[in-house]
Amino acid sequence: MKKNAIYAQSGGVTSVINASASGVIRACRDYSDKIGTLYAAENGILGVLNEELFDTSNLTDSEIDGLRKTPGGAFGSCRYKLKSLVDNRKEYERLIEVFSAYDIGYFFYNGGNDSADTCLKVSQIANELGYPLQAIHIPKTIDNDLTETDNCPGFGSVAKYVATSIREAGIDLASMYKTSTKVFILEVMGRHAGWIAASCGLASEKDGQPPHIILFPEIPFDEELFLAKVKYSVENYGYCVIAVSEGAKDKSGMELSASGASIDDFGHRQLGGVAPIVAQIIKNKLGYKYHWAVADYLQRSARHLASRVDSEQAYAVGYEGVRLATEDNANGVMAAIIRTSQNPYMWETRAVELELVANHEKFMPRDFISEDGFHITQKCRDYLVPLITGEEYPDYENGLPKYVELDKELMNKKLAKFI
Repeated sequence: MKKNAIYAQSGGVTSVINASASGVIRACRDYSDKIGTLYAAENGILGVLNEELFDTSNLTDSEIDGLRKTPGGAFGSCRYKLKSLVDNRKEYERLIEVFSAYDIGYFFYNGGNDSADTCLKVSQIANELGYPLQAIHIPKTIDNDLTETDNCPGFGSVAKYVATSIREAGIDLASMYKTSTKVFILEVMGRHAGWIAASCGLASEKDGQPPHIILFPEIPFDEELFLAKVKYSVENYGYCVIAVSEGAKDKSGMELSASGASIDDFGHRQLGGVAPIVAQIIKNKLGYKYHWAVADYLQRSARHLASRVDSEQAYAVGYEGVRLATEDNANGVMAAIIRTSQNPYMWETRAVELELVANHEKFMPRDFISEDGFHITQKCRDYLVPLITGEEYPDYENGLPKYVELDKELMNKKLAKFI
């Protein structure tokens, strides 16, 4: 018998997460012999708990295609971590109550590490309560830190954006350093893993090209060595361009920007603000004039500069998640990306067990970082370049990108309000 499905987006959004949504919607329509109605939850798992659902049957082909080129989360996302089954069983029972009310047999959860954990827990409680549900995780994270997958949808586009931005800023600085700014610092995202910071290194293709220094979370910050590197760059090239990950740490393992930082619902310190800290160190010790910038939301929302490969992979994992559930009868798995060839670059999708993904992180391998700890190696460059390859520009209107805005209307609720 046909069963209905729910799709939800979770965590920080990306410029291509809606491509995954498009893949899920298309696949559900292609597998209409097994899947009836596909509902989308408003604001992730909270939308399921609060029974705030959209019927995607109303979306036109044009809107579904438009999603592939629209940034942000079309259905709304959330940062909300379900507690353990023991600590808050009522939340899981509520999920099952909603699933039952809407005859849900498939749950597609699109997110990163914490979302993989949530998807696994939902699968486990459904099994424990004897509710027939197939829970599939659709990977997404700009941090590129999910295990068991070659790379994560959303990362390639951020990598392309920061590499482009730091190259252009470097050209700007090179034209002014003799009479003005000597140092420019770009702060990028990356709490524990330095994948985004590493991507800035792609802008430097020969000795002396910026960025001259990259600060990774994986390499403890050594002020003395760092200042020596900055001084060398200014004395030999005239200026210094630095990429720093928000999660850069001191020798004790504490983030440089974590002092007084608030804690979010996932238990993570809210980082950001390491660039001015690093800039002040340079000013105090070397006296160089500086400028700094924080890429922040710009890096993850820049759909106008998205990687074509990234967009294709985001769509593919969404579609594959549905295929795994319907054709392979999979449950508690993630649709992973597997690199099958480096030259030419080729990839495929494959199911991996969520137990191997949830609550694990993939860090920069040491052989991806230069011996002195301040740049990337050729091995890292070989890994990164295919992920930023190709362009897939959105349509433009009146000089600006034209993105899809869905006319969404929530379903009438069937259950009592969840408290």
